[in-house]
Amino acid sequence: MSATPILQLRDTRVAYGAIEAVKGISLALAPGELVSLIGANGAGKTTTLNAIAGTLNTSGGEILYDGKSIDKLPAHKRLRQGLALVPEGRGIFTRLTVEENLRMGAYCRRDQDAVDADMERIFSMLPRVKERLQQVAGTLSGGEQQMVAIGRALLSRPRLLLLDEPSMGLAPLVVEKIFEVIRSVAADGVTILLVEQNANLALEFSSRAYVMESGCITLSGSGADLLADPKVRAAYLGE
Repeated sequence: MSATPILQLRDTRVAYGAIEAVKGISLALAPGELVSLIGANGAGKTTTLNAIAGTLNTSGGEILYDGKSIDKLPAHKRLRQGLALVPEGRGIFTRLTVEENLRMGAYCRRDQDAVDADMERIFSMLPRVKERLQQVAGTLSGGEQQMVAIGRALLSRPRLLLLDEPSMGLAPLVVEKIFEVIRSVAADGVTILLVEQNANLALEFSSRAYVMESGCITLSGSGADLLADPKVRAAYLGE
């Protein structure tokens, strides 16, 4: 990796009490990369994203963002610095309207004109969101809720976007739209770390990827190389 990483994990560990879920992993993302983290359920992928976002504390090692340690930085301050998470299960506010959910993503911004312009940009990528703007978010379909969750994160103007299982439980046509948006966001220069159950799709989209097993990184390489790896295909692509 030639560029200075925007994100580095150095021997990062996360524990739930006496149980260590992430066992000293190291990884790095250069600015503008789209990198996937794949693995079986329970491998520690979601825990890793939550630790990076600051919603879980690390128990060892170090997380660097823009070359500076953020281990002691609370989640809201990480967001202000451009690090946003779209959590597994979407995590929208079900009793708020779609518009209120979106604007929650911009709560720490004071540039209202730019927020409005960003809203229009999101509507151009996700026209269904605009159609549902005044609808209560809890009444949306799963795919629509995922679009709102992504739009909310984008309104924070992230430099690093963490996506946790964006295709989970969604119909194939909706998944196609979601990944279209992810590709567009990446093309705008946003760095993306993607956790995705559909390993085939994730590897096709990613410049690089890491394989996680039982809390450890066991393999890494380009998306194309891992897609062609017989062990990866056997373990995660059902071959």
